[in-house]
Amino acid sequence: MGIGDFRIQYETAGLDRPDLHDDPVVQLQRWYAQAEEAGCTEPNAMTVSTVGADGGPDSRIVLARAIDESGITFHTNRRSAKGAEITADARAAAVFGWLQIHRQVRIRGTVSLAPDDVSDAYFASRPRASRIGAWASPQSSPISGRAELDALIEETERRFVDVDVPRPPHWGGYVLGIDEIEFWQGRPSRLHDRFRYSRNGGSWRVDRLAP
Repeated sequence: MGIGDFRIQYETAGLDRPDLHDDPVVQLQRWYAQAEEAGCTEPNAMTVSTVGADGGPDSRIVLARAIDESGITFHTNRRSAKGAEITADARAAAVFGWLQIHRQVRIRGTVSLAPDDVSDAYFASRPRASRIGAWASPQSSPISGRAELDALIEETERRFVDVDVPRPPHWGGYVLGIDEIEFWQGRPSRLHDRFRYSRNGGSWRVDRLAP
């Protein structure tokens, strides 16, 4: 079977407007909880797309660490390619893909820095090896090979021997604010259910979209 021949028929129940909460953040929290309960692989994994220096799109998968009224929080090295792109152009988009339950959520919005206390608290919760790595890795920069990275890790481990590893000043959280969000439910014959929330002043407009 070739890639063009691979098909899965979605047989899940439909999605109607009464099924959705008026607040898209509450709806996203509900769907995330259901994805977690269904055993979806890394349900907090989302693809984040930013605008590259050449004006083209750039995408990668990151892990969401909070979903609340401020938006969706993720953490990274702020000197990385995505960090530089966010600094230059804060517009971004994200996608959660919960394929086991035939659901997808798309988000568009503007990225801002997470508060320092949020970044500090999350960094402190990470395993020590991950905290060492945040200091050691010049994320997104070319390196000569794995040996160079291993040497940087060893150097960092010596630097923080027998002491706690603090959050690097170049590492922290970002919050993707939600300006527009679409909930997608797979249906048979590719006639999927799609609902888009768009900001309308202080409220949300909800539209059903054709599949």
